[in-house]
Amino acid sequence: MQTVAELGPRLGVRPTCTALGVAPASYYRWLTPRSPARPRSSPRALSPAERQAVLDVLHAPGFVDVAPAAVVATLLDDQRYLCSERTMYRILAAHQEVRERRNQLRHPGYAAPELLATTPNQLWSWDITKLKGPAKWVYYYLYVILDVFSRYVVGWMVALRESATLAEQLIAETCARQGIASGQLTLHADRGTSMRSKTVALLLADLGVTKTHSRPYTSTDNPYSEALFRTLKHTPAYPRLPFADHASANRWVARFVDWYNGTHRHSAIRYVTPDQRHLGHERAILKNRHELYERARRVNPERWSGSTRNWLPVGLVVLNPECAPHQAAA
Repeated sequence: MQTVAELGPRLGVRPTCTALGVAPASYYRWLTPRSPARPRSSPRALSPAERQAVLDVLHAPGFVDVAPAAVVATLLDDQRYLCSERTMYRILAAHQEVRERRNQLRHPGYAAPELLATTPNQLWSWDITKLKGPAKWVYYYLYVILDVFSRYVVGWMVALRESATLAEQLIAETCARQGIASGQLTLHADRGTSMRSKTVALLLADLGVTKTHSRPYTSTDNPYSEALFRTLKHTPAYPRLPFADHASANRWVARFVDWYNGTHRHSAIRYVTPDQRHLGHERAILKNRHELYERARRVNPERWSGSTRNWLPVGLVVLNPECAPHQAAA
């Protein structure tokens, strides 16, 4: 703008602005700076005393838990008019009271569970889901224990009821079958009654298994078991009709677990099956895939614009990775 002021009288303001890429209007605004804006108030605005009177009414015992619309209607029935409903909301917003104005119990904050697994049988997740039975309100209860690192179903049971005793039996048998040593395993679950039962807690203490639980009211803290149940109930083979009896539910789940562990190629573990990862076969399989990609690239290099697909094994699985970004790299 200083250059325009110096050259403008000799060359003309408009040619100078055009040469310098400055709008003439900007130049003239610069010559006559604006005075600071003064706060404006509408003549229809309530006075400070009137605003305080409205706030006192909203704080009154009869209106402290009533919405402004109901307050206005009640006052009108009493032949009183203070202001509009929208004005009441503006006054409340100015005092940060557009919320529940009563004192209420607040749930304490809970830290998110941060768990990681680098090998099989290091971190398990377990949960229970319902399967529809032959009649209304009749259900079978599917207990599943999942290895988080490999997504391998290490233990399962279909029962007629949800019971801490049955959960204790399943956990004990699964730990014995997998050869779990004391201090080796962490078992994660949500906060269901069976999961938090004293029976299960005492068993885990005897086995030397660390137990963790999801945060209250947070369904996403046990995502691996929930994802398994979604796969189970959305697979095309899932029966359209309820199970006729306990035996048929047991047979179907047995077939599903065999398919899930041995045939299902899991997207989160580079499309190997859970048993291949659980038994340590994934490295050889992924290495063969990588070599095949490289051979295909050498045969037709013009078809490849960048690097080949990543077939490196997923080395680390983290529960709640957003809470531990430094640990989430595979």
